[in-house]
Amino acid sequence: MLRIGAIVCCSLLLLAAWTVPTRGDAIPEAKARLLEDVKYLASDELEGRGVGTKGLTVAAEFIRDQFAKAGLAVDRVNGGAFQKFDLVTGAKLTEPNSLQLIGPNNETIELKMGEDYEACSFSGSGAVDAEVVFCGYGVEAKDEGYDDFAGIDIAGKVVVMMRRTPRQADTKAAHSLFRHADLKSKMNQAVTRKAAAVVFVNDYYTGRKAAEKRKEDLAKATDAVAAAAEEHTAVDLNDTEKVTATRNKLVAAVNQLKAVRKSNEAAGDDALMKFGYAGHGDAKVLPPAFHITQKRADQLLAGLGKKLGDLETAIDEDFKPRSAIIPGWKVRGALSMEKVRADVFNVIGVIDGDGPLADETVVIGAHYDHVGRGGQNSLAPGSNDIHNGADDNASGTVALLELARRFAKAAQTKKPARRIVFMAFTGEELGLLGSARYCREPVFPLEKTVAMLNMDMVGRLKDDNKLIVYGTGTSPRWVPELEKFNANALKLVYKPEGFGPSDHSSFYAKKIPVLHFFTGEHPDYHRPTDDWDKLNIDGIARVTELIEKMAASTIETTERPAYVEVKGTAQPTRGGSRPYVGTIPEFGNEEPGYSVSGAAPGSPAEKGGLKGGDRIVKFGGTAVANLDDFDAALRKFKGGDEVEVVVIRNKMEVKLKMVLDPPK
Repeated sequence: MLRIGAIVCCSLLLLAAWTVPTRGDAIPEAKARLLEDVKYLASDELEGRGVGTKGLTVAAEFIRDQFAKAGLAVDRVNGGAFQKFDLVTGAKLTEPNSLQLIGPNNETIELKMGEDYEACSFSGSGAVDAEVVFCGYGVEAKDEGYDDFAGIDIAGKVVVMMRRTPRQADTKAAHSLFRHADLKSKMNQAVTRKAAAVVFVNDYYTGRKAAEKRKEDLAKATDAVAAAAEEHTAVDLNDTEKVTATRNKLVAAVNQLKAVRKSNEAAGDDALMKFGYAGHGDAKVLPPAFHITQKRADQLLAGLGKKLGDLETAIDEDFKPRSAIIPGWKVRGALSMEKVRADVFNVIGVIDGDGPLADETVVIGAHYDHVGRGGQNSLAPGSNDIHNGADDNASGTVALLELARRFAKAAQTKKPARRIVFMAFTGEELGLLGSARYCREPVFPLEKTVAMLNMDMVGRLKDDNKLIVYGTGTSPRWVPELEKFNANALKLVYKPEGFGPSDHSSFYAKKIPVLHFFTGEHPDYHRPTDDWDKLNIDGIARVTELIEKMAASTIETTERPAYVEVKGTAQPTRGGSRPYVGTIPEFGNEEPGYSVSGAAPGSPAEKGGLKGGDRIVKFGGTAVANLDDFDAALRKFKGGDEVEVVVIRNKMEVKLKMVLDPPK
């Protein structure tokens, strides 16, 4: 503590020569700007700022224009403000697409797309003509005493799997098996075992529960109409205000009942997954996958003398797989699709420094993208509503704009000591893609980037005034300065780790000290209900004030913040019972494998020699095509196991050995 204090006290501050003006009476104006900006960025007009939407581009143009209006230079990226790159945003069907069930006597059952089956966008392209094997739920959970693949070879065959997991009605069992329900996990099982194709079918339990829920919703909506009607008829007709209020309530209840009825009519107990559900896969690595109706599955399973419902019941009763080759039956078909790409932009505005430190850079950032209409990143399953992302991360974006205005105004009097780069990142919701791209292709040298300050979800400051600050251990300066500038105005919660769930991680992987500001989670996270009217604008203003002071000190202090390696991550990449490795993902690389930006200090990955830029292609003998493959392969081991890892490093294959740690 004394050493940290000495460092801070001995630093030569230039704040007396260059300061950001005290807000004072300007605070109400700042709040008005924050509110105006966030209402626009979180409006339906911007379509949830999803990658691939026009709204995201409009948001980028708005941020650029606000930077320019404030006085920032917006011409430092090839003469403009946009660092442009493209991302895979989905997939679209091409030709040919077909699916047939071939019976023992070459009887051909032609399946109709949209009626009998759907192609799965999270799979690969290809043709298939192969024998069929039923593998229950497609679950390998040896730690739970269940394995659908035990004693059965699916290599070169079409594997039929039910969705979700056994014993869903048993809360304990459902919880322990939940991670195995993921469709990508099931696809990984097929890839690992070299299946020719995958055919999914809905389990009956989920359909029954959905039907019960629809019945319950209809009953509630009907009761609400009855209650509203009763209230309305009991009102004194002379009380016009009450009559109007109860009538409006009745109308709303009737409209809700109509909506529930319409929804129920459109729903079914055996609905097919629409193409695009659960994202897109890798056509180069994954086998094709289809989703067929329970009726068509029963035609296949006739080869076993069973029906799907009977097999599901039997598995649930004794928790024993019923996997078997289906004699005499084949599946023939083709799935053709191609990736859909979209241009995206990091938005960069610059205030140049002046003096001996002018070639050094301080980055202040926030991501401006969100999840559009939800999809695989939504926590409101099945919703197609716009997810406006007011807190995530329109709140951080408007704080970024406000800071840009304030520092630009101060620079009109005297330029800062260091260059300030304001950056609105894109693609964060898809895996820190924008910040990762900047760190691979920096506009200003990373070795002269002294710090990165990041804001993500700073809009929900609660009554307890709690502000979570990540990265506080990445430089010895951070905590003393936070305490000095905060002056107990906010209740600061320190998270020392440099790796965490936002764009600061990309910079910390390059050995740059970081701070990340966050006001906490809430029930509206990644849901359509994350709207601007739920934000604490005063709270955003207070958080912005603190970040402004921290940034000003970092910009003007002669001694740059010292970098410290901090063990661990603030949020593990994957949870659960798998052992700990300590890899830090490098997102945005489309080559097969799991690309890493580095290894957490003191982790098995670091001790085993893993380096930033490595691409893991095999783990413990299992081929790895992506992060999900890596996760599935890792779960086959336990803490203390030594595992051989094959990586691609500088286009060469390198073999490493790692001793895994117990789960974190």
